[in-house]
Amino acid sequence: MNNERTQRKNDDFSISNPERDLAEVSEWSKKGYQYLKEKRISDAIECFNKILTLDKDNSYALVGMGDAFRKWGAFQEAVSYYQRCLNSHPGNNYTLFGLADCYKMLNQFHKAIEIWEQYLHHDDKNITVLTRIADAYRKVHDFRHSKTMYLRVLTMEEKNPYAIIGLGHLHYDFKEYHDALFYWKKMLEFDPDNVDIRVLTSIGNCHRKLKTFTEGIAYFDKALRRDPYNFYALFGLADCYRGLNQQNRSLEYWNRILEQDPRNKVILTRAGDAYRNQGDYERAVEYYERAMNIEFDTYALLGLALVARNQGKHEEAIASLHRLIRQAPRNYRFYLEMADCYTKKGETNNAIETLEEFQRLGIRSSPIIERLEQLKS
Repeated sequence: MNNERTQRKNDDFSISNPERDLAEVSEWSKKGYQYLKEKRISDAIECFNKILTLDKDNSYALVGMGDAFRKWGAFQEAVSYYQRCLNSHPGNNYTLFGLADCYKMLNQFHKAIEIWEQYLHHDDKNITVLTRIADAYRKVHDFRHSKTMYLRVLTMEEKNPYAIIGLGHLHYDFKEYHDALFYWKKMLEFDPDNVDIRVLTSIGNCHRKLKTFTEGIAYFDKALRRDPYNFYALFGLADCYRGLNQQNRSLEYWNRILEQDPRNKVILTRAGDAYRNQGDYERAVEYYERAMNIEFDTYALLGLALVARNQGKHEEAIASLHRLIRQAPRNYRFYLEMADCYTKKGETNNAIETLEEFQRLGIRSSPIIERLEQLKS
């Protein structure tokens, strides 16, 4: 009897009831999007799947599934749901936005631009989309279109921080450091006390590139006061002091980075260079060898070769330089350093032969030509 009652109940449920289905779809949709807000992604997916069993082309459920997988970082799965939605509902704004964002996260910037451009046909005043298109053009090194989009945003919203910062990055990427400074300093004019720390380090980096190291130090110092462990501020300060040939100060910051990241071979090599330039060869060798023990590093081996040369161990230096040339035969500096070692040994012919070996590669290098002329004269 109970089995018969259960069977009748299931049969009743299986009969299509449009009003009931519509109410359930509406309820599941609300719950699904609420779960998305609460980051309960699995629960959201369960709700949207229930909708899709009743209506496989439901736009809310398909967009919801796309959004859920996108928030999970499963971008390919998200793309499949967004594309299903577009097949049934061409031009759906939420779908276009999510799909473009997935392509951006997959580093498929040209596809992202194409989708965002479609979005603009429906809403050409959307500042968020315009800045994302500008960012994507910047990622593919399309200076003209990127700048046009950023400036378009600024005509609509004069103080838009994303467009101003984006213009700074755009000019920085194209080595136009004075123009990058112009835009990043605008952020300081708008809100000097609460400007993003990344703006401060970006301004500092412009000064590093322009070799106006003292001005760069001021901005990196401001950043470090905000965050005493900020890698970019510590690196910028160390590099600026290196540029000013204040090796002691640079070492202070290289070593502060190494306290946090003792296996950073780039920083170990930079610190080794600073010790070498101070004449502290023992410490320099210690840092270079620490870098080499992590992984082969060209600059660490070069540093060891230069220490050996400075200590008069010319054969040891030449052996290291031979190894470097095998690794990177087109780097003219290795040939110059080796020629210098041979010269110090009194073997001028070997020095000349070393430089002529580089010339046989067919690469023109002014320092090589000048040094050859000096040796031959």
